[in-house]
Amino acid sequence: MNLCKSLASSALALGLLANTAAHGQSGAPAPDFTLAYNIGGTTDYRFRGISQSSFKPAVQGGIDFSHKSGAYAGVWASNVNWIKDYIGATDGSLEVDFFGGYKGELAKDLGFDVGVIAYVYPSNNTPTNANTNEIYAALTYGPVTAKYSRSLGNFVANPDSAASQYLEVAASFDVGNGFSLTPHIGRQLVPNQVPSADYTDYALTVNKDLGNGLSASLTLLGTDAKSDSFYADKVGNSNLGKSGLLVGLKYSF
Repeated sequence: MNLCKSLASSALALGLLANTAAHGQSGAPAPDFTLAYNIGGTTDYRFRGISQSSFKPAVQGGIDFSHKSGAYAGVWASNVNWIKDYIGATDGSLEVDFFGGYKGELAKDLGFDVGVIAYVYPSNNTPTNANTNEIYAALTYGPVTAKYSRSLGNFVANPDSAASQYLEVAASFDVGNGFSLTPHIGRQLVPNQVPSADYTDYALTVNKDLGNGLSASLTLLGTDAKSDSFYADKVGNSNLGKSGLLVGLKYSF
């Protein structure tokens, strides 16, 4: 549920579309579907700028299915700490995301992506169930992607938070030698919360393709969430959205 994850499916699909085009140019038939796998880790799992692992490392991995029609589905998982540390629940240390959707092109250089994602926290025993469903829609023009997400019910264990919204804009720039830059800004709105749960997050990620499916990332991020506010936990972290520097490593196969 961090920047890399929230836009990873779009980046993956764009890469698959590029591969399909390359197959077409070479005369080789495109496969009906592809499966991609990834496993990796990060020094701090952030979702929309908010730490999900209480500033501790996280191990993550996923499987992505893509059909040549533009349909896709997948599953992704990570360890989390926030359910116990933020809410004080006695169980719930895993997040498993199930997602699916459809993407294609509306015009030259203008792509779209619509879908649904379920954030599932097995065995969470929170007063308000932490499991969350969202629908989303995105447009990509050149290197820039704008995406809108809206919860179908309560948002990650917050009562009376149905119809929470998140708007994000990100871009990906290839700067050569296997490096790329991804700036990002987003705005999270969670209704009916006191104190306010609304905030803006921002990030700049440097990615490096190390070859043979291995990639590394360095992310500088932050939010305007205030200290000792809605995003303080019960184990002494006064601001789970404070600025940070994240290091990630991922293997895709």
